[in-house]
Amino acid sequence: MPMAEKIRIALIKRNMTLKDLAARIGCTSQNLSGKFRRDNLSEKELIEIASALDCHFEGRFIRNDNGEEI
Repeated sequence: MPMAEKIRIALIKRNMTLKDLAARIGCTSQNLSGKFRRDNLSEKELIEIASALDCHFEGRFIRNDNGEEI
């Protein structure tokens, strides 16, 4: 599932709009909407979004063959 879709689900669960989220992270709703359409969010932005949604963000790679976290 694309990250933008996960954020949309979190917004629904928090009863927030994209405009609310944009205001909380200090950008325009147009800019954020464009990033959602392209699913083009940096790790820094994802951390800011998670904080604004009162969530925890984990970005990580885990090897499938041995479960090692990279």
